[in-house]
Amino acid sequence: MFKILSFFPLWLMHGMGRVMGWVVFAASSTYRQRFLANATLAGYSFAQVSAAVGHAGCMTTELPRIWFGKPVRLQWQGADCIERALEQQRGMVFLTPHLGCFEVTGQAIAQRYGHRMGPFTVLYRPARRPGLAKLVERGRQQPGLVAVPTNLSGVRLMIKALRQGHAVGLLPDQVPPQGMGQWAPFFGRDAYTMTLGARLAQQTGATVILTWGERLSWGRGYTLHFRNLSAPLSDQLEPAVAQINQEMERLIRECPQQYLWGYGRYKQPRQET
Repeated sequence: MFKILSFFPLWLMHGMGRVMGWVVFAASSTYRQRFLANATLAGYSFAQVSAAVGHAGCMTTELPRIWFGKPVRLQWQGADCIERALEQQRGMVFLTPHLGCFEVTGQAIAQRYGHRMGPFTVLYRPARRPGLAKLVERGRQQPGLVAVPTNLSGVRLMIKALRQGHAVGLLPDQVPPQGMGQWAPFFGRDAYTMTLGARLAQQTGATVILTWGERLSWGRGYTLHFRNLSAPLSDQLEPAVAQINQEMERLIRECPQQYLWGYGRYKQPRQET
């Protein structure tokens, strides 16, 4: 089914996604309340972020095209920070929140810079259902892109890649399992936050680059945004993690209409089994 849907035009898939997003928003009171509570905490009214309801659906329906379809149109903004890191021959840690289309950023970076920086290693959480896990793994294993699971072996592979001067990517606003994070402010409320992004940069001296993929209207593709940190990353873990949360907030405020406000950012971490 995913392969069939990959032939559909992007504007149609996004249209279907917006409908799906509103259906879920109307049907699930739990999701709706979490969406509204998270947006309010960040200082936004529903009118200011209502478009995010539809974009949450687009996040799902665009996957067939991105994983299995022909390349989508891309625009690049701020990629000079990647060029500078490449000239310095340093590894890079790409950080992106649940904002816009984060699936396309990894593919695009691997395709454009893979011949210069080597394989691009990205962290992901495998689906719990075996059939779905196989689909996700197959979709994310693209040329020049290496997807590793959120476990100790995956972390070791990321450290190895950085020490070889390659690049890695992860979503630092994803709630990690118990024992793999720390509590840090996020939009004014403590959230259990992964320490991995800060640890990778501190242990390897890699350059931290902030990125997100803006979803353009009418299926016109995506604009990829790249930013340096607003200040050098602290060499102490606790303030560095809090600093990364602040940087994620900065990206989200660039386009709150495409953030996944329904994500359970403030949930209690699960026990790793």
